[in-house]
Amino acid sequence: MGQKHFKVGTFNLYNLIAPNVLYYDSQQYSLEEYSKKTTWIARQLDRMQVDVVGFQELFDPTALGEALAQTERLAAAEVVCGKPSEKGPAVALASRLPVLSHQSFESFPAVALLDIEGIELPLKRFSRPVLSVTLKLQENLECTVFVVHLKSKRPLLPEGVDRHDPLEQAKGQARALIQRAAEVTALRVLLLEALQNRKQPVIVLGDVNDGGLAVTTQIIAGEPPWHKLKLEQRQKSWDVQLYRVQDIQTRQSYGNFYYTHIHNGHHEALDQIMVSQEFVAEHPGRVGHVTSVSVFNDHLVDETLTHDGIEPWQSDHGQVVASIKLAT
Repeated sequence: MGQKHFKVGTFNLYNLIAPNVLYYDSQQYSLEEYSKKTTWIARQLDRMQVDVVGFQELFDPTALGEALAQTERLAAAEVVCGKPSEKGPAVALASRLPVLSHQSFESFPAVALLDIEGIELPLKRFSRPVLSVTLKLQENLECTVFVVHLKSKRPLLPEGVDRHDPLEQAKGQARALIQRAAEVTALRVLLLEALQNRKQPVIVLGDVNDGGLAVTTQIIAGEPPWHKLKLEQRQKSWDVQLYRVQDIQTRQSYGNFYYTHIHNGHHEALDQIMVSQEFVAEHPGRVGHVTSVSVFNDHLVDETLTHDGIEPWQSDHGQVVASIKLAT
């Protein structure tokens, strides 16, 4: 019969790597810190109670395996890792549902390359390769899950410049935004291939490094059709649109406490789960629908208000979980 109800989540691991191994040139975990980190990850996953979870900031798949082995629910899960970038971590997915296939995307599709007034931008690769995994939900129902970690807001600065110079900071933030914009355009091309004229549901999990109303996030989801268009034209737009579970939850309840990251006093929702129309209750052809959304952010600290900080073995992001009930 397969699943009747399942949960999907996204989890930024905050640099999960083996102990006594340098990352980003100068940082490393002691054996004690590593043990605390894998134990904390396992406890968070047990709280989340997910069947499928996308991970970001994974340096060492063995370390993830050691964390999962400590869980009650995911110890036997199948793990698929994306290809790591040259200097940084990778994304990954753990699933209790059968994995049918998977693919990692490093380079942008050719049709996604951007130009401005005929001048092509020299941006052709994801900063962290995108992972696409096809899962079996039921006997005749598959789902494609994309795990993403897009370029952060951290300024891209050339070597030797003053990092505190306000002009250099502005230019660095602009470079980071351009990189992220190029990445979401390439991701949108991959999503269109998975969505267009297909009835198979699609889910996007990950750290998109922008809020829900940011242009980059809207590019991923696609633009809602103009309400005055003919129904046939609107249906074509709905076919390739994604819906943030945050918005689905907001329509179902009065409270909105969705934030997954705190930086310099700003509470932001950088970690997103998006679903295609097949998992939206209002869609007549749905195969299921999102019933609830949970955010696990009680460990986050606003360091502008206190001397306390996040422990090095915790994540600096909250985790998001969406519950989905299948129609049959």
